[in-house]
Amino acid sequence: MTFPATQSIPNPMRTLHAQLSRGRLEVTTQRSDLPPETLFAFAERRNPKRAFLFVSRVLGRHIPVRPLYIRESTDRLAGKIPADLPGPVLVIGMAETAVGLGAGVHDALSRQRDDTVYLVSTRHPVVGGELFTIFEEEHSHASSHLIYQPQDAEARRRMREARSLVLVDDEASTGKTFINLYRALRGAGLTGIERVVTATLTDWSANAVARSIGNAASSASLLEGSYAFHEQADAPLPEMPTVNTVASGAWALQAEQDWGRLGVMSHADTLATNLTVGIGERILVIGTGEFVWRPFLLAERLERAGADVQFGSTTRSPIALGHAIERAHAFNDNYGLGIPNFLYNVDPTRYDRILLCSETPVAAVDPSLVAALGAEVIADPGSDFSTTTTTEGTLS
Repeated sequence: MTFPATQSIPNPMRTLHAQLSRGRLEVTTQRSDLPPETLFAFAERRNPKRAFLFVSRVLGRHIPVRPLYIRESTDRLAGKIPADLPGPVLVIGMAETAVGLGAGVHDALSRQRDDTVYLVSTRHPVVGGELFTIFEEEHSHASSHLIYQPQDAEARRRMREARSLVLVDDEASTGKTFINLYRALRGAGLTGIERVVTATLTDWSANAVARSIGNAASSASLLEGSYAFHEQADAPLPEMPTVNTVASGAWALQAEQDWGRLGVMSHADTLATNLTVGIGERILVIGTGEFVWRPFLLAERLERAGADVQFGSTTRSPIALGHAIERAHAFNDNYGLGIPNFLYNVDPTRYDRILLCSETPVAAVDPSLVAALGAEVIADPGSDFSTTTTTEGTLS
């Protein structure tokens, strides 16, 4: 995949479709910076609330991708955000899929102005954190999101005095989650917001946020379009694994080891700083759940060092095999919640080395996943974390 230098493609109007087990999904693209097939693919949720999923090809979540393409996507998206937003600017990335995307957008914005702060929504309570508000993503496999207040005094000031709000997600289908978050933030006391920008890779929402909250809202995306899902009334509903959990597990997150949930104003590459790679070495770096930004920065550094790197992530999102999902591996989460997590589209035989990154200790990572990947586990510093290497295995 290559990224054209032009800002738009000729004849962007396209109609694409996918036949799913519960019906037919049809999309029409009205505007796209890139050919639609380079931005997204279709998949089928194992979720009775919504049958379909738009899977990003440039995000590094369900489909591994070169760090270069991820960075180019986030920079391109950030470049579409109006430069005249009144500050301070609060940027929020939506868990879990857009935590890294939001960080990349904020990183780009913070190179242009010095009055920004970044937060992520989360489904993991932080011990010692001060909860600010809760909102719902109603169609999701895990519907509840937590928003914490920053601990740093300046970051907290920027949040509390924010005049502009940039809400980042990988895609917007109806815009309802953005609307729910905006209302929750205002209800919790962020009443000074003058401008709202929704930033997505693909936007199917037909300007729903602006229609709901008024002219203060605008949108930025790499693709705009519309979709229709023609559901078969008699199609059986899938059984969804129990993943709708907002709780602390056996490996609870502490405020002092957190990144993003408690607010950041700048970005530092701090994970496995002494790691060395060979020129052309085929490496897959994997983030886990919401812990993706530091692993991405590691992947980007290794790519700059000359390795042939791809980046992907685990997720709690249950997705059926087929369409964009060619491989799936289920395993236990690394927070001690006792819920299944998943890794998609990873064939270990394609790589010389797989680095599995975690914000919990090595002991918290499911040994079956480590063995299947033949992975090195890299735990984020902040506790008694360490790195271990296992023997090679197979992943089906």
